[in-house]
Amino acid sequence: MACVKKRRDRWVLDFYDQDGMRRWRTMPEGAKKDEAIDELAKILKKVAHGSYTPVKSIPLFPEVADSWLDSKEPNIRHSTHEQYKGHVKNHLKPYFERLKVNQLNFDGIEKFKTYCFEQGVTAPTLRKILTSLGGILKYAVKMRYMDYNPVRDVERPKGKSTHDDKDDMIILQPVDIRKLLDAAEEQKAEVLFMAAVFTGLRQGELLGLEWGDIDWTNCQVCVRRTYNHGRFYNPKSKASRRRVDLAPELVTELKKWKLACPPGELDLVFPTSIGTPQGSSNVLRRQFFPALRKAKLPKIRFHDLRHTYASLLIDQGEHPKYIQNQLGHSSIIMTMDVYGHLMKTVNQDAASKLGKAILGDSDQSSSRMVAKQGRAVDLDSVSN
Repeated sequence: MACVKKRRDRWVLDFYDQDGMRRWRTMPEGAKKDEAIDELAKILKKVAHGSYTPVKSIPLFPEVADSWLDSKEPNIRHSTHEQYKGHVKNHLKPYFERLKVNQLNFDGIEKFKTYCFEQGVTAPTLRKILTSLGGILKYAVKMRYMDYNPVRDVERPKGKSTHDDKDDMIILQPVDIRKLLDAAEEQKAEVLFMAAVFTGLRQGELLGLEWGDIDWTNCQVCVRRTYNHGRFYNPKSKASRRRVDLAPELVTELKKWKLACPPGELDLVFPTSIGTPQGSSNVLRRQFFPALRKAKLPKIRFHDLRHTYASLLIDQGEHPKYIQNQLGHSSIIMTMDVYGHLMKTVNQDAASKLGKAILGDSDQSSSRMVAKQGRAVDLDSVSN
């Protein structure tokens, strides 16, 4: 029978856990009987649900964080796991290292936010750190070390990075693109750069392409995988698994390259000279940056070729939904957020079409004089 007893001026909880083992829990010095009764009620509720864990058995936060990292590793990208690992090592462990995982609460996490800002952590980075912390505590709840994940109630800090992608974006003009292609030292590099500009595929998506992914009949490429950090991965989202239209000029160059491409078991479109996958750093160091220098172009990111592709589609008036699908964005909101500033804010053609659709053409539209209610109005004078 569970009860509350007083021993040596401190209240003690006496109860049996879900396994039938008798337990004692001594309340902190100065605790009142009502507090002891409330605590016992909480414990008995856990016992009833089979989720009671003795305080001595609850691990410290760093142990749970390491277990969470181990559980995530097989199911996420290497780069994502390294990011989580950095959050745990550089921010979370140093701050929470002496606490049992169930001691983390809303107030403690709010103080952690303040501490991070004092250390110069930016708002975007802190949002990512809190996401990692939320994943760790969600794991702790699953393991029954705690009842609730307090990160769910914590407000994420607002603010943009000082290195916003839209500010860093560099768009190549057609004349610059031709210079880049002419500066490529070998056929493989030229076709790779051309494919990046003509399809908007990410570097990892291009390096993961197989010849079987190219639909020669419909002039499309099927994005099925990506190659990063020495491993093949499935696309990040359902939208990333897509079919991208190919320009006839690119199809021609791909056919030429297929005849010269080194054979390999993986049947890659852009392999090394022995048919194995190319690493992204090697592409940049041996092909992309040398070509930029030779073409006397500014040092840009390979990802800027993707931005260039999107910009060219916008310039030729393609529908934002089409651009979204070609880029593999999960929503039109993402496309507009990244590229909306490139779209025209003035479109007289659209306004003219709207007027004609509603009022129709007028024989007097070429005249600058309009007669209404017996009065003549000089329209040219309106703008003067």
